[in-house]
Amino acid sequence: MKILWKGLGTSLMMVGITIGQTLWGGTWGVYPAAAAQPLQTMSDFAVHPAKESILLGLQKGFIWKYPDGRFYPDKQIVQSQFIASLVAIRGVKETAPVPELPVGHWAKGTYERAQKAGILADVKIDPNKLLTKEEAAQLVFNAWKPYRGVKMKGYTHTGALITWGWMDPAPAGQPKFREDLPVSRGDAAKILAYLWKDKWQLELGENMSKAFHSSLKVENGSISGLVPKGVEHYQVTVSFKLLTGKMISFTNGQAFRVNLSEIKPYLVFDVMNKLDSSDATVYWYKSLPSLEKIKKTQMFSED
Repeated sequence: MKILWKGLGTSLMMVGITIGQTLWGGTWGVYPAAAAQPLQTMSDFAVHPAKESILLGLQKGFIWKYPDGRFYPDKQIVQSQFIASLVAIRGVKETAPVPELPVGHWAKGTYERAQKAGILADVKIDPNKLLTKEEAAQLVFNAWKPYRGVKMKGYTHTGALITWGWMDPAPAGQPKFREDLPVSRGDAAKILAYLWKDKWQLELGENMSKAFHSSLKVENGSISGLVPKGVEHYQVTVSFKLLTGKMISFTNGQAFRVNLSEIKPYLVFDVMNKLDSSDATVYWYKSLPSLEKIKKTQMFSED
């Protein structure tokens, strides 16, 4: 998935540096250059299945190498490492108390940011804990609740995240949703790459929706506007339904003017990632000529 990483990187890199410094001396190791690591050093992941995700994470500063310059992709990830990455991707700066960790604890600053962001909800705090799939998946859903809502009902966190496509199923011959399996650092890099990309595309979609909304005009019995130009593989679509039942759509960069007397009183604004059909943003204008809109971006669960 090739995306133009603009705008978001600088602020998160600074958060990454802070987190790397905060975690000195802990299980996470020492990461004094969290956002500026030499990508040419791939001695232990050059042929690893998670190579591209690891490279992305190192480049963007939301995962880190160990002090010896290796990533150790097959080593099981610990809670503090995964939480540090989630905090970096979310770009959390504010804090909330975490009394479970004493003053001066090497991970306290990171956990306080995670607490503020809701990442620690219903999580037993143990920075050195080796994560299973279920524990990692729970942290993901906690971190992503503001963006995609809650997990699907009737699933464990593992099952829901695998169904969504952000976690690999168990190896062939085993139950697909095995919650007890360990999560390696390579596995974590792949999950975190999905989160980074999703946050980027959601912010892209929101910016496009604001530009579109600003362009809308209702006058002389018609509605007009300009569809924002998409970037790379993003399709931007504005759709109306005629009274005859036929749909009419306008896409990337097109201007439009539609007679309100010829359409149903609504329109749909959609920004879609054509590579995986995921929604970057969806808004419904359900009471034209009123320009009141309702956010309908795809959620983890529609319940």
